[in-house]
Amino acid sequence: MLIDVDDDVQLCVEALGDPDDPALLLIAGGGWSMDWWDDDLCARLVDRGLRVIRYDQRDTGASTTWPAGSPGYTGQDLVTDAVAVLDHLGVERAHVAGLSMGGGVAQRLALGHRDRVAALTLLATSPLAPGDDLPGPTPAMEALFAGEGPPAPVDPVEALVEGERPFAGPDAFDEARVRTIATRVVERSREVAAAGNHFVMDSGPVGPTDLGALAGLPALVVHGGADPLFPPAHGRALAAAIPGARLLELPAMGHQLPPRDTWDELVDAMLTLTRLPVSGQS
Repeated sequence: MLIDVDDDVQLCVEALGDPDDPALLLIAGGGWSMDWWDDDLCARLVDRGLRVIRYDQRDTGASTTWPAGSPGYTGQDLVTDAVAVLDHLGVERAHVAGLSMGGGVAQRLALGHRDRVAALTLLATSPLAPGDDLPGPTPAMEALFAGEGPPAPVDPVEALVEGERPFAGPDAFDEARVRTIATRVVERSREVAAAGNHFVMDSGPVGPTDLGALAGLPALVVHGGADPLFPPAHGRALAAAIPGARLLELPAMGHQLPPRDTWDELVDAMLTLTRLPVSGQS
């Protein structure tokens, strides 16, 4: 469905599961449409008693886009968009899960709209105010950002596939799954190139960054032991900054959606936050 955020912006939103079940809002990473939240993972979450809500952020999928290189919004608008999605669906409070840039949006949402967040899962991300003591990207990532290496394929699907490959853990790149998702992304997107605007937009007014203010909020930090963009110290620092947060470090995971063979552990950990039954429990 398309929802109106204001007179100029529409977001494409999908809600899966029973409207009476606890809501889980998924906020994707930079440049990602909602398609990157794997259908099978979403189905598992629905089967375990959650109402799963995913959406295309601005400049992705079927949502409103701007010319490539000229985003007409800030990072703060992405936060208010998340609130607008909850408002449209009549959700007072949701378990919010954000990956990478989406994890930053989720942190800002929890700090600025605490009454709308029932629990928080942060995947492959870093604290809003990380400090200077956390390690930077790996040399391979630095080289990638410097434009070294082979040129991107001309075919848009293959370009997306090859764009994801360097971020995955050494043995955690599911090429067939990524290509299936990339194909759908290209088919659904108003303008694939517009997704790059997430990496050049201004953050806007950041607001509070002290994650200590989230004391009492059930929180889970999921981080990859092989994350080349945010090495594991970022996840550990994030978990330490949120009082009571649990850290789930997955050794094979890179800067990506957790690999399929970790989903049972991931879903159980997320359900613990929502107080729904986990595997082997009634």
